[in-house]
Amino acid sequence: MIAVVLLSLLSCAFFYVEAIKWGMNAKTWAFGGLVLGPFLMPMFAISRHIQWRNAVGFNNLYISA
Repeated sequence: MIAVVLLSLLSCAFFYVEAIKWGMNAKTWAFGGLVLGPFLMPMFAISRHIQWRNAVGFNNLYISA
């Protein structure tokens, strides 16, 4: 039981920091991390990718040389 609570709190902190880094709503992701724990990671990865694509644009080609 204690391990589940600790994992949930660590997920909450992780999603809060990552949401701030990516310019997303941090409180929403922190609450989601608190409730769902690490099961929120796939949805967070997709939302982070969508956030990045909206900032960069969908028809822009980015090549790092």
